[in-house]
Amino acid sequence: MSVSLYYTARRTTPLSGPESAAVARVVAARRTSFPYEDEEGLYVYDPRTAEPGTVLDGSTKMPFDLGRLMPVIAHVLDSVTELRRTLPDAEWHVHMDDLDVEWDGTKGYELPGMRDADLAAAFAEEDREGVEDASDGRATLGP
Repeated sequence: MSVSLYYTARRTTPLSGPESAAVARVVAARRTSFPYEDEEGLYVYDPRTAEPGTVLDGSTKMPFDLGRLMPVIAHVLDSVTELRRTLPDAEWHVHMDDLDVEWDGTKGYELPGMRDADLAAAFAEEDREGVEDASDGRATLGP
């Protein structure tokens, strides 16, 4: 079962030409800086298929590799933060399945611990142990 991060911006007026160009620049830059070629990064849906009132929406499937989870979360939430700052007058909703990700005017979108190097290292170690156990015929994720 996968977990995804969803992001939606709504407002009554559609994006202007300069706003669309600014969004495209942010999306291109953030895709270029994404750390993993084989994982899903920032993915913005085609605006022509959006519901009325939706000016931007997208989602990102989180990696199964626990060692990559925290860097992906941080990168995608930083990307959505940049998009929100590009469209500050839209009503934004960002959530990871059933968990809403709250907006902080200073920090942007963050989850507790997403920049904690020790937590990221522990996830990576847990993932390595799970892979080693699976290669021994025991499909567990740790002790």
